[in-house]
Amino acid sequence: MNASTVIDEKAPPGRISSEYRDFYWSLFEQSGMCMANLDLGLRVVEANQYFTRQFGCSTQHVRGKSFCEFLHPSVQGRVQHQLTRLAEGRHPRFAEQMVAVGAKEAAFAGELTGIGVRGRAGRVDTLLVLVHPDRAETAPKMAASNQKLLSPVDARILEGVAAGESTVQLAAKLFLSRGGVEYHVTTLLRKLKVTNRPALVSKGYSMGILGIGQWPPRVRPEYIR
Repeated sequence: MNASTVIDEKAPPGRISSEYRDFYWSLFEQSGMCMANLDLGLRVVEANQYFTRQFGCSTQHVRGKSFCEFLHPSVQGRVQHQLTRLAEGRHPRFAEQMVAVGAKEAAFAGELTGIGVRGRAGRVDTLLVLVHPDRAETAPKMAASNQKLLSPVDARILEGVAAGESTVQLAAKLFLSRGGVEYHVTTLLRKLKVTNRPALVSKGYSMGILGIGQWPPRVRPEYIR
């Protein structure tokens, strides 16, 4: 099925053509993946059972809600930027590390895939988002291990990375050289067994190292040596 034929250009934005709706809905519901359709304002039009189960809410509660409300504040700006690019047709898809807030207000890490679905006129008419929770972690691990993993400097570095601060900003704030900041970031990547900064933040939340519901981000005291 070609994505360009899924959307009926005469139908309201975000609605599936009646010709393909039964087939599409079966795939949408039975895929085993956490999926939702968004309109161009980034509001949820439809969500499947896996999505509502993951986020602990009903279908009625999900519809019309901004998708970014399901995300942790640490990633909302970055994901909104990516979704806006999809809606404007500037990018066909993206995959992004994310931290979301699921059932019972528990944060979980994973990957978010966004796809811009075009109608017959060639315009993007709806967005499809797929949430892939990180099954390697036992989510949520809210201070499950209480290990004092981080030095005070590492903790401040992790907080800064989670807040989106650059190497230069961190160096100025912590009175370190840029090389010193990069050294600590590399140490954190190795310690948490991830390969980049977005994954580092996601792992920090999924392990319970970074506290939930706090902005700017803060490392939980029990993880600091």
